[in-house]
Amino acid sequence: MSSKDRIFKKEGQKFPGSTYSEVVLAPAYEHAKQTLLEPMLAIHKAHLIMLLEQGLLQGSEASQILEGINAIDKNALLQSTYDGQYEDLFFHVESQIINVVGEIGGSLHLARSRNDMGVAMYRMVLRDKILLAMESLLTFQETLLTVIDTYKETIVLGHTHTQQAQPMTFSHYLLGMYDVVDRDLKRLKAAYDTCNASPLGAAALTTTGFPIDRNKAAALLGFPKIIKSAYDSIGGADYLGEIATAIQLTFINLGRFSQDLLLWASQEFSAIRVADPYVQTSSIMPQKRNPVSLEHIRALSSSGIGNAQTVLQMLHNTPYGDINDTEDDLQPYLWKGLHLIDQVFRLTNVVVGTLEVNEALLKRRAQESFATITELADTLFREANIPFRTSHSISSQVVKMALARGLNATQVTSVLVDEAAKEVVGVPLNLSEEIIRASMDPEHFVKIRSLPGGPAPEEMKRAIVERKASLHRHISLLHGEVNRIKVCMEKLDQLAIHWDKTDPDTNETGY
Repeated sequence: MSSKDRIFKKEGQKFPGSTYSEVVLAPAYEHAKQTLLEPMLAIHKAHLIMLLEQGLLQGSEASQILEGINAIDKNALLQSTYDGQYEDLFFHVESQIINVVGEIGGSLHLARSRNDMGVAMYRMVLRDKILLAMESLLTFQETLLTVIDTYKETIVLGHTHTQQAQPMTFSHYLLGMYDVVDRDLKRLKAAYDTCNASPLGAAALTTTGFPIDRNKAAALLGFPKIIKSAYDSIGGADYLGEIATAIQLTFINLGRFSQDLLLWASQEFSAIRVADPYVQTSSIMPQKRNPVSLEHIRALSSSGIGNAQTVLQMLHNTPYGDINDTEDDLQPYLWKGLHLIDQVFRLTNVVVGTLEVNEALLKRRAQESFATITELADTLFREANIPFRTSHSISSQVVKMALARGLNATQVTSVLVDEAAKEVVGVPLNLSEEIIRASMDPEHFVKIRSLPGGPAPEEMKRAIVERKASLHRHISLLHGEVNRIKVCMEKLDQLAIHWDKTDPDTNETGY
């Protein structure tokens, strides 16, 4: 027996071969029955109603087809496994409709293709998952604002290049992170708007010779617009790349945040304490409080980046047209990435919402640090009327002399400043002790930095009010969109039921 004959004996000589079924069709069927069945049935109903209203089907024919759609045993489909009898879930469902109502059931596929139908299903699933991801981000922002309000006067050291830089507040850092998440939301919203467009009516790639109504089918399914080009409807994949890019940046940003929190939770920093429900101990070292929740947030964020990158890699160097690369094998990576956003941000929400900040220790560190020295330089410029670069040099000399004598920032006096001034400009500055003490005080440093975006408590209060108003608008818009789609789906079902029961011989649905 030849090698080819041995393969055919094992695989069979008709489509699908057993290995092809195992590697491609069976996994695709599993994903489809779990995720795409409901959108598929909704598209069937919307397309049927549109065909009826356009006079392409008679009322009695449409009623029979609707009967077949409603007879679909969804639970049985969910329990089924791929057996190769049908190529995919679409043909399995179509066969069930035809089995119930006869040959007329095949007319449901008039003026459409699996191409435009498949893309419509993907877009319906993705828009729901994007909305869920956005909701988790908004919930996190809501909690973050509460934490920001709590710690708006908590003095901490800010770092640049991982080194102590200037005093700020814990909330100053968190508000910056809040705005990062806000941009993540903006990117997800933009991806949602691109995704939320109907390809139906494009058919295979050239539309159809039948007088269908693309806008009606779109409206019935909650799509506010159609994709204008029929070719782009089935060939365009950048909507997938846009979602993947938004996912990727969201997780990159969250990973950076979690890394900071992990560092601050270490005993060496002792800046924050993660609440007991989100730490684990050691099997051998009973003193350990391992903030594993933060580690998992970081690791899962990396996983989310990987899922998104897989999508972008699968799109790379594919032809612009209908192609399997953008379909069954790719879509689950986006679904998982969006699901991870929901999961990981819900975890981040409870961890951040319950953490404690070691305020006394952080304030003492700020007081003893020379991170306030920028304000000393500013003060010398203001009070001694000397050029800033000169005041900077004097302040630098103050730090050098203090460190050489084992002094910290709380021990800097006007006498020491005058010594440094003599080294740099040859004469003392004779500023009062009160002025020097204020310039080295981290609370004073923070308080006078009240420009928009600064850490001053009063500016922080204003910023919180501003962010809350914006957040409430975003929450309201999100809930409105979720409800709009829900109403469209409910109306679609009610419309089909109402039309089928009242006047099956008319082409008017009253939509």
